[in-house]
Amino acid sequence: MQRIPKERARATKKQNQLFLSLANNTLIGVGVIKQQRFTFVNRKLASMTGYDRQELLALVDVRQILPSFPCDLIELSEEKNEHLIETKLLTYSGRRFDVELCAIRTVISNEDAIVLFVLDISGRKKNERLTQLASLVYDNTCEAIVVTDEHGLVVDVNPAFIDVTGYELSEVIGRSMSILSSGRQSPAFYQQMWAQLKETGRWQGDVWNKRKNGEEYAERLNISTSYNPDGSVFRRIGLFFDITQDKEREQHIWRQANHDYLTGLPNRQMFQARLQQAMQEADEQKKEFALIFLDLDLFKDVNDSLGHDVGDLLLKEASKRLLSCVRDTDTVARIGGDEFTVIVADIPNQSVVERICEQILIKIAQPYILGENTANVSASIGVTIYPEDAADAGGLLKNADMAMYAAKECGRNQYCFFLPAMSEAIQARMLFSQNLQTAIDENQFILYYQPIIDMRTGRVHKFEALIRWEHPELGLVPPSEYISFAEDCGLIVDIGNWVFYAAVQQLKKWYARGLNYQISVNVSPAQFYADGINVDQWVKLIQEAGLPPSCIVIEITERLLLEANPMITKSLHQLRQAGLSIALDDFGTGFSSLTYLKRYPIDFIKIDQSFVRNLAPNSEDLALCEAMIVMAQKLGLGVIAEGIEGPQQEALLLEAGCVLGQGYLYSRPVPVQELERWLAERKALPTNSSKNKDQTITGQLPQAT
Repeated sequence: MQRIPKERARATKKQNQLFLSLANNTLIGVGVIKQQRFTFVNRKLASMTGYDRQELLALVDVRQILPSFPCDLIELSEEKNEHLIETKLLTYSGRRFDVELCAIRTVISNEDAIVLFVLDISGRKKNERLTQLASLVYDNTCEAIVVTDEHGLVVDVNPAFIDVTGYELSEVIGRSMSILSSGRQSPAFYQQMWAQLKETGRWQGDVWNKRKNGEEYAERLNISTSYNPDGSVFRRIGLFFDITQDKEREQHIWRQANHDYLTGLPNRQMFQARLQQAMQEADEQKKEFALIFLDLDLFKDVNDSLGHDVGDLLLKEASKRLLSCVRDTDTVARIGGDEFTVIVADIPNQSVVERICEQILIKIAQPYILGENTANVSASIGVTIYPEDAADAGGLLKNADMAMYAAKECGRNQYCFFLPAMSEAIQARMLFSQNLQTAIDENQFILYYQPIIDMRTGRVHKFEALIRWEHPELGLVPPSEYISFAEDCGLIVDIGNWVFYAAVQQLKKWYARGLNYQISVNVSPAQFYADGINVDQWVKLIQEAGLPPSCIVIEITERLLLEANPMITKSLHQLRQAGLSIALDDFGTGFSSLTYLKRYPIDFIKIDQSFVRNLAPNSEDLALCEAMIVMAQKLGLGVIAEGIEGPQQEALLLEAGCVLGQGYLYSRPVPVQELERWLAERKALPTNSSKNKDQTITGQLPQAT
């Protein structure tokens, strides 16, 4: 054997020492592979695999711990002796983790070998995956992200930031985030934000900002802080998303809860809050404010006659007019129906309130052009002063309401300031309402009857039924003292139904005795407007009493016919088709129009007593009566003259062609007992059943001689 030169021996020894030095390195696993088996492993490689060194050396194939290791490296081209490989290492326990291999081809003891250096890169790989995931989230999240330095200057933004704001990174990098400011937040808002960031490193809240195109949007912003090891700020990270639609939805819900759906004015709920706020400010500043309570006069007539759609248009227009009469600091609210309130803040003197009230009266009273219709309403206004008149919201509203009713009672279209005496009047009104309800419940009403006479023969044709209230303490109360009140408070429907029922029951008694009269029943317009006319129920009542429908005449006034209300027209036609007659009372005193007589099913007109009272030959009243009589005759209508008090009036009316008359010349309205005595005195009552059978439906009885 040839001897190895000493120099080579020394070099080999030195290399072996270097290899051993590397092999014993505790940071890197080292192994030598020959023919796919380990011939050497260091302690680090053993600890990495979970095997001891002898177990590793006993493995028949290195791929038992490195399944993807290319054992054919030795056979590869010799142009490259080193190979870097990233693969998985399989441990004794079955766990896999990432390693980086440096495989160096070499010759050891005249044999081809691979020196393998194994580096655990699982931590690095994990960080890479996390970084990749973070980058994926950063680039693809729908939430905008902006990174700034400690001074708030932009360092980086993600694509969602560009989508939300419209700004590219190049346009915002190095600039302050104030570039997005909308101006909605005050400087104090941002001062508090930065104070919290400096104290806690975090802030979250809602901010209104502005996009590049100038459009404002709402964002929900969350800011966190990244610190340097020394505790100084490294980066601030802002994460936000667009909540404009949510804000708009919240605003819509809030408006629905606090504003009137029709007019857009504050509703009762917001009004109560504003009223509390006004009282608090008045207390703090030692000032006064006024509360105005306003109700639209005759609005119900417009609503019922022209329909609710037209009524809604009127309310909208009235709201605009109200707003034009007040100051920016005042609050106008609609608290229900046709009722409005105005909080007049900080009044130096009463003249400010008076001027506003006068403006409101003028503007509200101007005609309303509502599509093809024109309507007129006015306002009744009540005013109360805080804290002079009341110390709480309930007292203020009560006082303003009382003052408003005082304005109505004084003739409407005016304003009244609250006075303590009004409280007594309201209490009296409430008591009167209770008494009227009791009168309905306890049947305290009675019908009086006034005969309608054929002036040619003196025979009785029919009677007009007139209601009277027999109050247990006040005695007989005339209708003039309670009918208007009943119309206002809604009790007129119950009263009207009672009158109709009582008239039918009286006719039933008369018909049982062969007295086939007609009774005229007055029906208030308020009964029609309140849907208080149940035609089917009234007709059924007549049928159950065994009476012909022609026994009842429904008397209405011209006020009911002022507007072409389809519901009223329908009810009148239903009554007429059922067999009842319709009489137009007080004809000539209102807005008399021939169109009424064409449009509605009228059978009679009643000439008002104001034309009859002063009848004289060649008088203007006589000319008017003659004209009305001729017109009615041409149209085939019956005519009844009211208020006949003397023979001359009777003679002139007969000469003019009027046949039926009613008035004190014949009889005052009297209870049924007195009426029957009156008929007996005139020898108008039949004395035997055979005469009863001969009576006609008109009830024409022989005139007393």
